[in-house]
Amino acid sequence: MEYKDYYSTLGVEKNASPEDIKKAYRKLVRKYHPDVSKEKDADARTKELNEAYDVLGDPEKRAAYDELGQAPRQGEGFRPPPNWGYDFDFGQDGGGEDLFADLFANIGRGRGARGGGRGFQMRGEDLHASISIGIREAYTGASHTISLRVPKHENGRITMEDRKLTVAIPPGVTPGQQLRLAGQGQPGSGGPGDLYLEIRFSEDKRFHVEGKDVYQTVPVAPWEAALGGDIEVETPSGSVSVNVPANSQTGRKLRLKGRGLPGGVPGNLYLVLEVVLPPSNMPKARELYEAMARGLATFNPRK
Repeated sequence: MEYKDYYSTLGVEKNASPEDIKKAYRKLVRKYHPDVSKEKDADARTKELNEAYDVLGDPEKRAAYDELGQAPRQGEGFRPPPNWGYDFDFGQDGGGEDLFADLFANIGRGRGARGGGRGFQMRGEDLHASISIGIREAYTGASHTISLRVPKHENGRITMEDRKLTVAIPPGVTPGQQLRLAGQGQPGSGGPGDLYLEIRFSEDKRFHVEGKDVYQTVPVAPWEAALGGDIEVETPSGSVSVNVPANSQTGRKLRLKGRGLPGGVPGNLYLVLEVVLPPSNMPKARELYEAMARGLATFNPRK
C-alpha cells in the first residue's frame, strides 16, 4: 500500500494545529474548486485535498495516521501495526492508493462486519454544489432550503433523485468559502460522503467584497460633495449617519471600522462616494448649469 503524505498535500507541517490545517484546506480548496479553478488537474487536486482533510481534520483519524506513518520511507510499502487489519482485508486486489484512502475513511465510523462480510467499507463520494446569498445574509446569517439532483444506486442502476436540504448559513461567511455538511454526500457501505457548498454572493452593483472588507457605492448630490455635511446611509448592518468632507469627489472612500463582514476580527466597510448630477432636462437644473457655465467659465476640470 503506497504511503500518502497528507501533510504535504495540504502544505502544512506535521505539528500544525487543527486551525492551521483547516485554514490551509480552505485556501487550497477554493483555489482548485472545479467551478472556479482554471487548473487542468482541478478535479484530481480537489479530491486529494478532501481526502487529506478528511483524515487530518478528524482528531481520531489523525492520531491513527500519525502512528501508522511514523516510519515510512520513500519507495517502501505502507506497514500497518499489529491487529490493524482485524476488520479489513489487506489483499492485493485493487489499487494501493484507493486502499489507503478507504482505510482512513473507516476510522471513527464503527467496525465493519466480520466473517463473511469482511472487506473494506467504501465511503460514499463527496458532493459539491454552490449556494447564492445576499450581502445582508452574510452579516446576519440565514437559513436556506436547497434542492439537489443526486445520483442514486437502485437495483444495480444509477438514477437521479431530488433531495431538499435546509442549510444554516453562519454570519461572516465570505465568497468562495465552503460549508461542509457531514454525511450529506453519496451513500456508501462505510458511511456517506460529505456535501461541500461553496458560498457565492448574489450580484449587487452597490457592493464589492474583498475578504472581510465590504465596499459600498454611495450616491451623493453635487452640493453634498462640494459643501460637505452629514448624510444617512443604509448599510448591510443598518442605517448610519456619516460626514461627507467638503470638496469630495467621486471615488473618495469613507472607512467605517469594524462594520464589514462579522467574525472574530470583523472587516471594515468602505463607503465609496459617487457624485450624481441632476439631469439637465429638469428646467431648474438646466438654469443652474447655464449660470455655472457663465459664472465659472475659468474652471477647467481637465487641468
